[in-house]
Amino acid sequence: MPVFLDVHPMPSIDNEKVEELIGSKDEFDVTTMNILFNREADLCYCLQEAPNKEAVEKHHSKFNLKCEWITEVTMAKK
Repeated sequence: MPVFLDVHPMPSIDNEKVEELIGSKDEFDVTTMNILFNREADLCYCLQEAPNKEAVEKHHSKFNLKCEWITEVTMAKK
């Protein structure tokens, strides 16, 4: 399945909620692989497996988040 990286303003979210999201799959078939924060810039980066970019947009919409950008990426393998 394709992997996407996106960025959006950082929501007020605690570490417990982040841990719940990582590895979870939602109704749009989006699996959150990792979430990275830049608290200085107030940005959040999400790495997700999803069928397409639209699914990633829907995933974020349910949290009232709009991504500044979403791009498909390739993961390096060892």
